[in-house]
Order: sequence, then structure tokens, then C-alpha cells
Amino acid sequence: MKHYSSNSHGRSRKHIWMFDRRIVTHFDFFLILLILPLIFVSLMLVKEISPALFKKELFYIGLGFIVFFIFFLIPWRSLRWMIPIFYWATILLLISVDIFGISKLGAQRWLQVPLVGLTIQPSELFKPAFILMMGYLVQENPPPKEGYGIKEFFKFSFYILLPFILISKEPDLGTATVLLIIGYGILFLVGVNWRIWVSILTVLTISAPFLYSNMHDYQKKRIHDFLAEKPSYHVQQSIIAIGSGGMTGKPKEEATQTQLKFLPIASSDFIFAYLVERFGFLGAAGLILVYILLILHILSLGIHARGDYLIQVTAYGIAFLLFVYTSVNILMTIGLAPVVGVPLPFVSHGGSSFINFMVLFGILENLIAFRFNFLYNSGSKVTFL
Repeated sequence: MKHYSSNSHGRSRKHIWMFDRRIVTHFDFFLILLILPLIFVSLMLVKEISPALFKKELFYIGLGFIVFFIFFLIPWRSLRWMIPIFYWATILLLISVDIFGISKLGAQRWLQVPLVGLTIQPSELFKPAFILMMGYLVQENPPPKEGYGIKEFFKFSFYILLPFILISKEPDLGTATVLLIIGYGILFLVGVNWRIWVSILTVLTISAPFLYSNMHDYQKKRIHDFLAEKPSYHVQQSIIAIGSGGMTGKPKEEATQTQLKFLPIASSDFIFAYLVERFGFLGAAGLILVYILLILHILSLGIHARGDYLIQVTAYGIAFLLFVYTSVNILMTIGLAPVVGVPLPFVSHGGSSFINFMVLFGILENLIAFRFNFLYNSGSKVTFL
């Protein structure tokens, strides 16, 4: 491997070898290492709950890693001009949901894919496009020392509030609120003049009654259930499962809340409750520690990417998405947040959330690995020899 001839073929081989070595040098293996325990826990718990779902989970994980490598190999910096196209294409999909969408369980969130009989949920496809668009906008218009002023803030707000309105109409207030938190959370970390934040908090406080009155009935019911002295049936069973786990948990056969089907949606929304029933407080603490390390590591990638706003904003967006999903899911299982159907990242059974995160991780790894201008070009090939 270290010997190269002086002819053009030898130089070409050396160039490719150096190119590959740089990819490996800058690839963040620790990021992938941190999600492996979460995937292992997911497979173990889902297999205990349902062997049929376990097979599907294996398929989703395999597909997720394939998608990860596909998005890792896309030259995002060279194709940066396509990011607005990606954003507006997904906006058109969100608009088309209102016209051609399919209703399930009282919500119109899905589109039928012609000929193949499958459905897609554009609000899930929109998350990577949204985070990339925020990075593109910040990269094209870096924040001044004193932070963005009112003009730039309104410009960013347009790109944040447009999808919020479209997704809220489906109705899917949970996903819309997550995007709102991500968008303004990114602006908070990147830098906005403090007077703007004070004004926003004042307006939100004054308009809270109006916002509540315009909610859908099922959304109001979730808030009522959350504020009620007696929690809903789902939350009651979840709390029983968590409490019965004790310090170290129970064997599978004694985890009756799940095995006897008292715990609803045990493989997805309430999988955290089953984890605590099986492995107790220590298992829950270990899982939460992995999430904390993962979120802090991703935030550190953004903090250390000084001046590279594509990395910075993408990292901040993923960290916010992980934090919101993880905290809301865990809090709703113990009755401290309304039940909104938010999955536990990398652990809950299902393909949409897992594949979305793998798409985002693939994009982030690409931006990190190809940060220093040894990018894709006509004379280079991506090999892993």
C-alpha cells in the first residue's frame, strides 16, 4: 500500500489512497458507536414483545444503514444549490396533502404513491429538508456579532412558520411544534438579538388563550388528560409498568404489564415503560445516559465547527430533534407530558423515525468528512480499499 510507481497510474492510485485516508480520518465513528447500544436495546425489547415485529425491525435497521451510506456519499457541499429545491419540493408535498391526502385515524397526513400502493408522510420527509435549508440560509447570511436583527429574523421565520402552518392543518400539531422548536432553537444558538426573544415571549404569553381556543378537540383532550388528577388509561398502565420494575427490573416472564398486554403500544410509543419494567431504574438511567452523551456529542460537533454553518446548523438541528423526541417520549410515559405519539429515537419500533435520523446522520457525517476541500471532483473516486 505504501509503494507507488511514478507513472500517471501510480499517481492516480496514490491520490485515491490519500483521498480515502482523509475520509476515514475525519469520519466521526464515535457518533455511530453511540447509537449501537440503542439499536441493540430496541432489537432485544421488540423481539421479546413480538417476533413478527422483530423481523420488520431488522429490515428497517438494514434499510436505515443503506440510506445512511447513500446520503453520506452525496456531495452536499458541491450540490448546495439544490437545498432550496429540496425544501420547496417537500413544501409542495405538504400542500398536496391538503388536496390529495389520505385520512387515517381522523388526520389527513399521508399521500398515496401511484402504482405501488404505498403511502408516505411528507411531514417526515420534510425534517431533513428543513434542517438543511436552515443551514443553507445561515451559511448564505452569517450572523453579525450582535446577532440577527428584526429583518433577518422575519426572513428565517417565514421558512419556519410556513411548514408549521401546513403541518398543523393536517392536523399534526406534535410534528409542527417539533419543527418550530428546532427552527427557533437553531436561531437561538446561532445568534439573534436578545430584544427579539423578549418580544416573542411577551407575544406568546398574551396570545396563549387565543392559541388554545383554536386547537382541535383531540388536542384539547390531551391537555385535559395531562392536567387531570387521574391520568389516562395508557399513562396509568405505563406508570404501573415503570413502578413494578424496581431498581433492577424483572425477567421477561414476570414482566406481566407487557406480556399480558396491559401496557398499550409497548413496542413503540411506550417502549420506555417496558424497558424499565425489564431492567428497572438502573436500565433507565443507563439508557438516558447514552442519550445525553449522544446529544452532547452532536452539540459539540456544531460548537467546534466555527464558521462552517452547514455543519453547525445541521448538528444543532439533529441535537434538538433528538432532545425533543427523547424528553417528550420519556416524560409522557411517566405522566409529565401529554401523550402525543412521539417515538423514542432508535428504540421505538418503526421505520420512519429511524430512517429519518439515519438520513440526517449521513448528511452530518458527509459535511464533517469532506470539510477541508478534498471534496468530490471529476478525478476522484470514493473507494474503501
